[in-house]
Amino acid sequence: MSGVAQSFNYYPVSYMKPDDGFAVLALGLGKYVVEGEKAYRFCPRYPKLDIVSLKDIVNESQTEFFAVNMNKEDINLLEGEEAGLSRLDIDDAEMQGSIKHLASVFNPDNNSLSPGLSDYGPRVLNFADILKHEYIPLAETIRKVVSIVKEALGTTVEIEFAVDLEKDSENKTSFYILQIKPLIGSSYDYEIDMDEIDTERIILQTTKAMGNGKIDGIHDIVYVDPDAFDKTKTEEMAAEIETINEEMCQNERKYILIGPGRWGTRDKFIGIPVRWPQISNAKVIVEYSFEGFPLDPSSGSHFFHNVTSMNVGYFSVQTGKGNHGISWDKIRSLATPRQYKYFSHIRLERPLTVKMDSKNQIALIQKP
Repeated sequence: MSGVAQSFNYYPVSYMKPDDGFAVLALGLGKYVVEGEKAYRFCPRYPKLDIVSLKDIVNESQTEFFAVNMNKEDINLLEGEEAGLSRLDIDDAEMQGSIKHLASVFNPDNNSLSPGLSDYGPRVLNFADILKHEYIPLAETIRKVVSIVKEALGTTVEIEFAVDLEKDSENKTSFYILQIKPLIGSSYDYEIDMDEIDTERIILQTTKAMGNGKIDGIHDIVYVDPDAFDKTKTEEMAAEIETINEEMCQNERKYILIGPGRWGTRDKFIGIPVRWPQISNAKVIVEYSFEGFPLDPSSGSHFFHNVTSMNVGYFSVQTGKGNHGISWDKIRSLATPRQYKYFSHIRLERPLTVKMDSKNQIALIQKP
């Protein structure tokens, strides 16, 4: 197995804290992880907690892996870093006995995963025997190594590691640290000083957000006005936003998407039941509550892999609670919107500013 781990997590869910960090794990060489392919993401402090739904665990499970091609004697390094590697299917690893402790079997009849390979069915690499049943203390090892390195360097860190499950004479497996690097200079350093913020420019503010850093260059807002929202029409809204999103994709324009309730929900009465391709060009996704329509924040759980891999900002605004709010008057006054049946689309000449401070749990959007 190979993977990466960071000491800070911009996309914490459930009871996780940003400082709990995260790790991404895969069978085979780490090239598969660092290039953003399908791999398993978890929190080393809470390794038994699934970050995403069972459906997403199955759909986003690793299907291929990189291995060193030991049969290739003449390697032409001019071919690049894959010159001596082979890209193989998970089936190849199973035949060699390499996923005995990495895989579970999905049972579609009762919608469950069974650790190990004793059952018939699709193989899912969720590392359950290791993370949930502690075949080896991998999560604790990652947590301690990251903590020590973070303390030594005095800043947030990232490590790359590999694990050899073959046990030695003392019945121990091997954990290899391949690379250590500080995250200083990255978007981690981004902080919002509210004393320096022009509050008159704020059109949206929340303390429940995922993502970090500053986003400039967005000129478009697509939103559902709460005054015009009808919770019995959410399926029609999903079809309409798909049409708008296709147009934004064709014009290569990112946008801020604002809507009531949970985006991507399966319950059409608590939000708009979109799939990720229907809103794929949104750079910031906002879900909000209003009187008579409460919100249980989803933390982007329905398309978590897409949100994290594409560095999408995901905001939940609990209207009327603390430092939460959307200034609809300011939004409506920005420009004359293009009016669809359910959505409004504002396009500005000058860009909006999005600021996300994960450390201090502040996120806001400012008008030009």
